Amino acid sequence: MLILQMFSTGNRLCHTAAAVALFVSTCACQSENYQANSTVTPPPVMREFRASWIPTVGNSCWPSKPGLPVGQQKAELIAQLDRAAELNLNAVIFQVRPACDALYKSELEPWSEYLTGAQGKMPVPYYDPLEFAVSEAHKRGLELHAWFNPYRARHKNAKSPVSANHISKSRPDLTRTYGSYLWLDPGERDVQDYSLRVVMDVVKRYDVDAVHFDDYFYPYEENDSAGQIIPFPDEASWKKFGARSGLTRDDWRRRNVDQFIERVNQSVHAEKPWVKFGLSPFGIWRPGHPPQIKGYDPYVKLYADAKKWLVEGWCDYMAPQLYWAIEPPAQSFPALLAWWNEQNPKQRHLWPGINSLKVGEPWPSQEIVNQIEITRKMVAAPGVIHWSHSALMKKQSLQHALNTRAYQQPALIPAFRWLDPKAPTKPSLKAEIRTNGTTFKWSTGDTNPPALWVLQTYQFSDWKTEILAGGSTEKLLSLKPEQVALTAVDRCGNASSPASLKLTK
Repeated sequence: MLILQMFSTGNRLCHTAAAVALFVSTCACQSENYQANSTVTPPPVMREFRASWIPTVGNSCWPSKPGLPVGQQKAELIAQLDRAAELNLNAVIFQVRPACDALYKSELEPWSEYLTGAQGKMPVPYYDPLEFAVSEAHKRGLELHAWFNPYRARHKNAKSPVSANHISKSRPDLTRTYGSYLWLDPGERDVQDYSLRVVMDVVKRYDVDAVHFDDYFYPYEENDSAGQIIPFPDEASWKKFGARSGLTRDDWRRRNVDQFIERVNQSVHAEKPWVKFGLSPFGIWRPGHPPQIKGYDPYVKLYADAKKWLVEGWCDYMAPQLYWAIEPPAQSFPALLAWWNEQNPKQRHLWPGINSLKVGEPWPSQEIVNQIEITRKMVAAPGVIHWSHSALMKKQSLQHALNTRAYQQPALIPAFRWLDPKAPTKPSLKAEIRTNGTTFKWSTGDTNPPALWVLQTYQFSDWKTEILAGGSTEKLLSLKPEQVALTAVDRCGNASSPASLKLTK
């Protein structure tokens, strides 16, 4: 009897083992895989320009003071670019030529004193700050716009002696002392040629995404010791070129600036069609436009006809400095933005500069959030530029407001279709399921690599979007998303059709 029971028990064990083996075999046959699936439809990615200015003049933002060790300069800049990425910005506007000097290796102009404390002295150990900034920005999926001052030759707060290769030494006939500043004379034809050569030197040698000018053309007025306005000393160029032009002196000065803006726009695009040209003029074109607006008149004072530049399409984006609040009617943010929007027949991008430095005193952070929301409702391809990046580094209430109320999700820069309407080729995408997660790998069929990749994953009934640097070729995810889509984005913001995968058994 005992033997029979043992036999019976053993038989049951045999059947159990067989069942387990069959179960394991069945599971192995039902392994998970990713297959291409054209029915995967990721949600559209938000399009919005989100940028900040990083000024270098006077060490106001970077580097924090002249003469810092190179390692500390790099660390400060990396911290600023990290903050931009953390806040879901997609561009920085980096000042490379504050006053006929260079924050990069130049054969045309001396090293800036804001780097080393002495004009003309290179960093030791040597590095090229612009090259470093471009590389680090692109690693984080940020565009870098090179910001030039076209006419300022020396700042009033400059401390070090003028370098032997500064324009005031090599071509003193092109410079003018104006109050406490030294200025290039926009009326001299050689000045236009010289400043254009400086801009194009950077465009040719560096992988910048845009050239950028702010509001400095002819100088802001200075007063003498008696409080009287000092006239700009351009008598020599007026006699040579202006007096016989048939224009009034004011109109001739405006034409000088117009010609330079048009030449820069044409030259940049002729050299590299994907490099953008952006302008950030004073926020008011003229008082009375729109009717309730009062204040400074840059058309008369700076000889800057920014409305004309926008109407003619001589830029790829216009960023008027709307540094005022929403409510006060004399400089109303929405009223001015609406007016600029109406002056845009060629539909260039309109991305106002906003004064984020005012957060805390006198503005609450919600003022900035509300201004961002106004641009989203008013402008077809919205965006803003924050003045300045220092506010994003120092003002915690602003950081919190942007993270939680304005920039919760990443965004792509709106496309510049007038520069290039062609979309990139659809990429190839594959997945490898491993014990530690899933690795997604991709490549492009285009000769030129994309500027960015958009990786979208669907898991737990929700889509997640990541914008990755163009140099990336794979991504490890700890989970196995149900659906995956990958899109290539080129230098002008055009997006390919998505390559898509679906998890199957």
